[in-house]
Amino acid sequence: MKCYSHPVMREVALADVMQALSDPCRIAIVRALGERGELACNEIELDVSKATRSHHFDVLRAAGLIYTRTEGTKCMTSIRETELNKRFPGLLKLVLSTK
Repeated sequence: MKCYSHPVMREVALADVMQALSDPCRIAIVRALGERGELACNEIELDVSKATRSHHFDVLRAAGLIYTRTEGTKCMTSIRETELNKRFPGLLKLVLSTK
């Protein structure tokens, strides 16, 4: 079972969050989680390889945008919504509402 590390939100820089959101694939991941809630990593449809998919989730996790936990053999991922809204008020709403 893989153990994931997540940054402490007070140490997350806005520049890192914005860099993570600069890729359309990563925005698609965040929007899917925003619309559907917690999902297994493979439940989000992306037209990329498994390695690229893992990379995108790693970038989002390192930037403090998502939280990943293991449930048996699944990796369940969700947005760190409460923490993000406290740290960067309005940012998540903007990302989820922009098409």
